[in-house]
Amino acid sequence: MKRLLAIELQKIWKNKASRILTITYFGLLSLLAIISFIKLDFGPIHIDVAQQGVFNFPFIWHFNSFIAVYAKIFFAIIIVSMMANEYSYGTLKQNLIDGMSKKEFIASKFLTVIAFSVVSTVFVFITSLILGLIFSSYTELDIIFSKMSYLLAYFVNLIGFFSFCLFLGILIKRSAFALGFLFIWFIIECFLVYSNFHFSRNFLDFLPLESMSCLLIEPFSKLSVIKNIGSQIGIQNTKDYTVHFTTILIVLVWTAIFISLSYFLLKKRDL
Repeated sequence: MKRLLAIELQKIWKNKASRILTITYFGLLSLLAIISFIKLDFGPIHIDVAQQGVFNFPFIWHFNSFIAVYAKIFFAIIIVSMMANEYSYGTLKQNLIDGMSKKEFIASKFLTVIAFSVVSTVFVFITSLILGLIFSSYTELDIIFSKMSYLLAYFVNLIGFFSFCLFLGILIKRSAFALGFLFIWFIIECFLVYSNFHFSRNFLDFLPLESMSCLLIEPFSKLSVIKNIGSQIGIQNTKDYTVHFTTILIVLVWTAIFISLSYFLLKKRDL
């Protein structure tokens, strides 16, 4: 397993575009700390983000996980490009000639997905912990380490999304078309979710991208300032922010499907 992962990491680091995207990806995750310096002025209204409670434990786990998950598109580009390069440069065929089995090839890609998801989650954990210890009004250990299920949801979200991108990269072979298909699929799911056809919520929750988005519900409506505005205009907040085991299971099932389909395509395809 270490050998397979080392091979993939070497491929990514030796590719200039992938190296830049990887650095950019983790650079964006580092920008979570910049949020603490944001101050907005709207006439007589002054908003200091750090003073709004976004860095209070345990809310920070939810807030930072939700913000950080949007940086995943950068690593998605790396995964899709990585697969396109395997076909374009003939490294896939060369790896198979050198003795790597197709199962090992898929395993190496999936190990890379897991590795980046783990590192990203640890990165968000450390960043959130530091910001929380600096700005949080609550420093009791039981409060600090409560509600950490949002980090698990973040990790599962990355695993599922990156596995989907890996499948598209193998299916379509061209990075631009694979990313285009990903965007089209996103538009289709948005249409189904927000259309007036009133699809069953149970059906929508099983869509791949929608199930991933359901892992981390937006946290902003939990802020007291937003709640106060909502109550003043008569809007009741009925959102369920809980990370449900069933949603995690759905995403993990999709992950297994995407990896299995990737292996099936590679196994049946004439290289």
